[in-house]
Amino acid sequence: MAANWDTFSTAAPDLARTVEGRFGAFTHHTLATLRRDGSPRTSGLEVRFLAGELWLGMMPDSLKALDLRRDSRFALQANPGEGTGMGGGDVRISGRAVEVDDPEAKGAYVKEVEPPEPFHLFRTELTEVVRTCVENDTYLVVQVWKPGEPVRTLKRT
Repeated sequence: MAANWDTFSTAAPDLARTVEGRFGAFTHHTLATLRRDGSPRTSGLEVRFLAGELWLGMMPDSLKALDLRRDSRFALQANPGEGTGMGGGDVRISGRAVEVDDPEAKGAYVKEVEPPEPFHLFRTELTEVVRTCVENDTYLVVQVWKPGEPVRTLKRT
């Protein structure tokens, strides 16, 4: 089961605002894809939240785009920033990336983002969103959301 960004933000609005804020705090983040041999590849990436979707735009024939065309599974981690503060916590999103070839959808993205063209555009289908943070300098707090389930919160000392 997977969900788009709008479904996630409706199901878990507080967590969604926090996650979007973490991604909005910095421009570049880390995307993990799977190489042909199954080993992981990590790459830098910019993301956009537009029209109820989380979008991944990539240069033409970039290795990460070719990876996603072959195997759509991905993991995305927000840039933690400088130091160890990680205001808002560490956030990660897992799911599948679906390439968008529809000229109208790509055109709407171009109007908003103005990417260098040509480019690959992927819409995400989320399978898990995780936020990890430290609360009151005492607890490690992990929030986990999966489609069709409420947010689970785990606390450890």
